[in-house]
Amino acid sequence: MAPAPLDAPDFDAADAFVWHVEPDRLEPVAKVNRVDLALLIGVNRSRDTLLANTLQFARGLPANNALLWGSRGMGKSSLVKAVHAEVLAKGQSLKIVELQREDLPSVSRLMNLLRASQHRFLLFCDDLSFSHDDQHYKSLKAVLDGGIEGRPDNVVFYATSNRRHLMPRDMIENERSNAINPSEAVEEKVSLSDRFGLWLGFHPCTQDDYLAMIRGYCDAYGVQIDDETLRAEAIEWQATRGSRSGRVAWQYFTDLAGRKGVAIS
Repeated sequence: MAPAPLDAPDFDAADAFVWHVEPDRLEPVAKVNRVDLALLIGVNRSRDTLLANTLQFARGLPANNALLWGSRGMGKSSLVKAVHAEVLAKGQSLKIVELQREDLPSVSRLMNLLRASQHRFLLFCDDLSFSHDDQHYKSLKAVLDGGIEGRPDNVVFYATSNRRHLMPRDMIENERSNAINPSEAVEEKVSLSDRFGLWLGFHPCTQDDYLAMIRGYCDAYGVQIDDETLRAEAIEWQATRGSRSGRVAWQYFTDLAGRKGVAIS
């Protein structure tokens, strides 16, 4: 027996939802885990571009799907969630729906549900990438650009990935070396990323940006520490981690706030 059709959820219950399958359902999220847009340092151009695109969409104007790609821990997913909050703060109505990568085969069912609503939706997939034997990308290709129905007018799709073309380089090179027509095989694999109108690159931050991130967190949450001590501790922290990024900056600040007895939730 086929399951009963999914009833339309109460979209007025929240501004954020998570899509689950087996059974299909949209779970409202009472409090979204995010940081303030002003605390995202070193991504000014990407911030302004994504905010402008999202505001256009929320106002009922044309907007592009967006792929945020690049270095890990540099605020790709944080920017999407912060931009959504900023759009709400500007008085625009916009719902964000998070979709897990492993649930991509169900995306057409989700689209049909959202298509019937009067609300506008930002469909968000974090850490989107595909391995050599993963066929989930084919489900997404038709939704983004192709198919008879196409993407609903009230849905825009944002994804984050560490890979510019969403697939590992060796996968593309293997396709080129093994295929009868190498160029056709590669084109078929990378055509998914071409369906994103906006490509926003995120690159490793400088030490100055790294320290500015931490100082911004300290000022926002009222953590008192002098510049010399902060600099010494923060540089030691990033050296022990072997990397420098927004995520590392937040992890150091979390440790610092704990030692200072300041709650940051």
